Amino acid sequence: MPTDVVMPQMGESITEGTITKWLKKPGDTIQRDEPLFEISTDKVDAEIPSPSAGTLKEIKIAEGATVQINTVVATIDETGSGSAPAAPASSPAKAETAAAPAADSATPAAVDTPAATQGNAPTTAGPGTEVLMPQMGESITEGTITKWLKKVGDTVQRDEPIFEISTDKVDAEIPSPVAGVLSEIKVPEGSTVTINTVVAVIGGAAGKTAAPAAAAPTASAPVAATPPAAPPPTAAEGERVRSSPLVRKIAKENNVDLTQVPGTGASGRITKTDIVSHLEQGQKPVAAAAAPAAPPAPAAKPAAPQPQPGELVPMSKMRSIIAQRMVESKRTSPHVHTVFKVDMTRIVKIREKEKAKYEQRNGVKLTYMPFITRAAIVALRKHPIVNGAIEGEAVRYNKNINIGIAVALDWGLIVPVIKQAEEKNFLGIARAIVDVADRARGKKLAPDEISGGTFTLTNSGIFGEQFGTPIINQPQSAILGIGGLNKEAEVLTDKDGNDSIAIRSIQRFTLGFDHRIVDGADAGKFMSDFKAYLENWSEDIG
Repeated sequence: MPTDVVMPQMGESITEGTITKWLKKPGDTIQRDEPLFEISTDKVDAEIPSPSAGTLKEIKIAEGATVQINTVVATIDETGSGSAPAAPASSPAKAETAAAPAADSATPAAVDTPAATQGNAPTTAGPGTEVLMPQMGESITEGTITKWLKKVGDTVQRDEPIFEISTDKVDAEIPSPVAGVLSEIKVPEGSTVTINTVVAVIGGAAGKTAAPAAAAPTASAPVAATPPAAPPPTAAEGERVRSSPLVRKIAKENNVDLTQVPGTGASGRITKTDIVSHLEQGQKPVAAAAAPAAPPAPAAKPAAPQPQPGELVPMSKMRSIIAQRMVESKRTSPHVHTVFKVDMTRIVKIREKEKAKYEQRNGVKLTYMPFITRAAIVALRKHPIVNGAIEGEAVRYNKNINIGIAVALDWGLIVPVIKQAEEKNFLGIARAIVDVADRARGKKLAPDEISGGTFTLTNSGIFGEQFGTPIINQPQSAILGIGGLNKEAEVLTDKDGNDSIAIRSIQRFTLGFDHRIVDGADAGKFMSDFKAYLENWSEDIG
């Protein structure tokens, strides 16, 4: 009975791996726990042992291919039948050194070798590649398929989105693990299934394209020397180096030549951190003249149908989860809110003066959010209790400042996290805010990008409100609500004590905090420093 060999998960945040080398070929006898293939991920290179003893029946994924965890990469026939090549009378070991067979008997005998290895067109015989419900976070056990982006019979490319899912923590588009034809959809839209459930099959001729064609063996070469799968053909420029689909997507969107990005991952693999740092350091993208013509902008998505008066509409999975989390937060934390009025006139003038040159220079729009985020980071450094969290009967003083940015979506709310924000300069913060917001709206966030936050910003002022009283994002201890920016008449007092009335740009900020660990005095000091940093801004914006 065949045993599937899957791409293992090599860490909590690892979602994919690259097969760098097969240590066995079809027909080889292997022992349980004997190294079978080598992989490379963002965090580790490793040899992966065989899950059982038997004969390697089929290699489904070629060397150099990157696939998601739990993808079936090979099968092992535990009985050893039907997979070993029909060797000459001598033993397999002797076949390696035996003289070449006669020309009339040179046909390879490995019956499981795809027709592609004979130089012919691939066939539809053989099993397809199973598409699994992925695990989108350590605590996630199930997901709901909200939409199929492809239908049976459609051709898909590797890493092309094929369906959308919704989980407790994220809505996401799930990419295809291989190139091929979608031959079967096993789980319909709206169904909730546990992780690792097979939801579709990609198979047939296109499903076998992971292994490129290899020349048929000649009469002068031993049969046993025929490789199970040749390395994939040379990829596009951005794929010649080791990188993940996310890294390649960021590179494509920013016209970055990945050969110019130093990789800090295993064996020089380029991680997301590497390419983001490359962009933050002001590296210039590939010249536009060398880039292919930009594809036409995608058509705007049709507006979601509006509910009619009197209609009863079930909550979406995401809406239901948001409701649960909000009730849990109010029940967990005794919420207190304090509102501060900040004179943003200096910031407004800096932005108006610099925004055109800033966008031209850095390729990102200059908004108010990076100013506010930087001021919050400075204040959090001075008042670490506001960046803390309760763990049982203790207080965790978080080492890093991981800023969550609440993003309103048509279908709900999501809070992507900018990790180690204290290490980023103004430009780095500006780019990170745009990046996470765009990818949140495009359902492109990875699970670890919506977890681990220590402090959250929510900007409801864009809708015109003066200020709000936001609910804390558990298990954090505080959240900063950003009110609307308006011109108001203010009484100003000069150094001689003379009063005058002037038109100023005023914005109100609300700190919601957990009164179990943050006292009113702590909150007041934090907000005073936050206010002072904005009103007396002197930081270089890059």
